Parts: sequence; C-alpha cells; structure tokens
Amino acid sequence: MSNEVGHRFLAKLGKKRLRPGGVEATSWLLGQGEFTSESRVLEVACNMCTTSIELAQRYRCQITGVDLDSQALQKAESHIRAAGMESHIRVMRGNAMKLPFEDESFDIVINEAMLTMLNRSAKEKAVAEYWRVLKPGGRLLTHDITLVKPDMASAIAELRQTIHVHVEPMPVGDWESLMRGAGFVEVDHRQGAMTLMNARGMIRDEGLLGTLRIVRNGMKKDNRRQFRSMSRFFNTVGRDLNYIAVCSRKPNG
Repeated sequence: MSNEVGHRFLAKLGKKRLRPGGVEATSWLLGQGEFTSESRVLEVACNMCTTSIELAQRYRCQITGVDLDSQALQKAESHIRAAGMESHIRVMRGNAMKLPFEDESFDIVINEAMLTMLNRSAKEKAVAEYWRVLKPGGRLLTHDITLVKPDMASAIAELRQTIHVHVEPMPVGDWESLMRGAGFVEVDHRQGAMTLMNARGMIRDEGLLGTLRIVRNGMKKDNRRQFRSMSRFFNTVGRDLNYIAVCSRKPNG
C-alpha cells in the first residue's frame, strides 16, 4: 500500500495541477497580479513549476522559484527545459521562513498550497518574509484551503490522516487577518470548491485523457488503497473544505 504525502502521491500518478482550487483558483490569482514582461516574480513552494512556466510563456517575465523539495526541483528543471523557458525561470532550494533574497527584490510573490501546511506562528513568519522581499506596491498572491463551517476539527483530523501532512487550514476571516496583520492592504479573495479529486474538476484541470491516466495509475495495486482513500475523503467530508485565493498588496510608502 502507498502511504505518501498527498501532493507527492498525486504527482506520481501524473497529476500536474496539485493546488486545491486547480486552474480556476490559479487563473483568478494570475489575473490579479498585473504582470508585465518587466515583472520580477518569486514563486515560493514552486514544486514542478507548472504556474511559473505558464507565467513565463504568457508574460515573458523573470521568475525565481524556491522549494525545499530537491526532487520536485529536479522535475521543475526538466519541465522548464522542455518548455524552453530556461532564460525566464531559475529554481533553487529555499525556505519560505528565511528567504535568501534582499529586501524589496520582487514585484510579485506567488505561494500556492503551502501556508496551509504551517501552524499559525510559521504562517506569520512566512508572510512577513513575503512582505520583506516585496517592493512597495508589490502583490502577494496566495492559494490555500479554507473552512466553510464553524467547527471542522474532525474533518481537519481526517484530512491530515488522508494526505499524511499536519495541515492547519483556516476560515476566510483568519486568512484575511493574517495578511492584514503583516501590513498588507487591499486584501481581496475568491473561494470555491476544491477540485483535486472530483471528476469535473480533474477533467477541467488535467483534460479527459490526463484524468483517465491518473485514475488508471491510481487503481494499480500499489496505489489503489491510498487513491481510494483520498477520493473518498475529498468527495464526502472534504466537500466542506474550500479553496481560497487571496490577492494582497504591500503599500507604496
């Protein structure tokens, strides 16, 4: 039986969109970023660089991706080469809570599906780092999991057991207060159903053939139990968890 961290397991099956709101949430975020070819962009927890490659292809901006997962960075480098985006994207190992960059280095910081994995104190440290490396007027674009009911302790416990990560998702108001507490203004958000494992969302994110490939791989003997467990959770209890995409701005002065 496979017993891997959820996003790594899905990546092994061939899933390319590993964020809770899939292409819907990421597209909304990118629409808020005001990207140009002159933008200097940092993607924190870039994983395989799916978002960075999309940005580089669309805007021809300069992007730095950081992640703690060396294996994910190797895959990212391979994907960047395959896309012909080596002159626009570089990746390196880095910790969100201690970014290896000077103050006010970037116009835009993107961070998808990582803050949920940190406790509140660590979330605050990471967001403070994003503030530090952003230029005045810069934008922070985040994408995570939010709670839609007041008491969801049992659902969170089951989510942790299902994806093998000690996640700490928060209500919408807490995500907004996290950003405002760091000094960000113009905090705007969008939320909606998570798409990781439901059929309609997977087809939208991965295409029909991609979805069929993921399901076929998931039903292989070594993967079947974890695949069924994740599918069952996200299509039952997990329906009370939403994605949240948040755009926040650092003041100009």
